[in-house]
Amino acid sequence: MKLNIVLAQPQIPQNTGNIARTCAVTGAALHIIKPMGFAPTDRQLKRAGLDYWHYLDISYYENFGDFFSKHSEPCFFFSTKAQKRYTDVSYPDGCFIMFGREDAGLPEEILFKNKKSCVRIPMMPTLRSLNLSNSVAVAAYEILRQWDFPELQNEGQLTKFDWNSVE
Repeated sequence: MKLNIVLAQPQIPQNTGNIARTCAVTGAALHIIKPMGFAPTDRQLKRAGLDYWHYLDISYYENFGDFFSKHSEPCFFFSTKAQKRYTDVSYPDGCFIMFGREDAGLPEEILFKNKKSCVRIPMMPTLRSLNLSNSVAVAAYEILRQWDFPELQNEGQLTKFDWNSVE
């Protein structure tokens, strides 16, 4: 099963680096819609995901039109403005989950045209939102949980002890 994470016009390199690391460890593909608030070679971006970059499946798009012209698979739009919870959706294989800019979110025109595919992460009403990289992690792991964590390692091993020797 394949999860696709889309960042629309990300502005903060550390967030994108953390999200790239999440993509690498979960096997998700990362899609970035330009313009970005930094260069893909930014030192802070690389440091946040330092030793994971060679594991990434990453694609770049010039704008929203470029992205939508290349993908017709189901897309879910994460927004604090959405009316439906992200846990109320069954996510299909190959779906895309899109997140907007840290300072502005996704354009309301896109949200309005895709009302049935807009979802939100519940949070306190008086606060703006979670950090972008945290939101992506919450969403990605909910989808992977629904899929029973395909291809992910579900058991860990101790380095100095053996779990099997514990009664």
